[in-house]
Amino acid sequence: MIKNYLIKGLPLFVMASLTLGLAPFFPEPHVWEKIRWLATGQPMDLPIYWFDFLMHGTPWLLLVTSLILRLTPAGRAAAE
Repeated sequence: MIKNYLIKGLPLFVMASLTLGLAPFFPEPHVWEKIRWLATGQPMDLPIYWFDFLMHGTPWLLLVTSLILRLTPAGRAAAE
């Protein structure tokens, strides 16, 4: 059931990733900034940083999950 929603929601996930997932566009997207912070070991000690990472990262997670399900045989069978 959830697989169908994830597979059929691909256009929505693309739009969400390109808008909310990349906001703000200038000076750099928040999700990219938070990933850079984690990669360099910079502390994300305030809860707002984690909330921000979750909010801007969720569309990307849904997009990748939807693409994986569309490309795997089990996911294609579930969509039919």
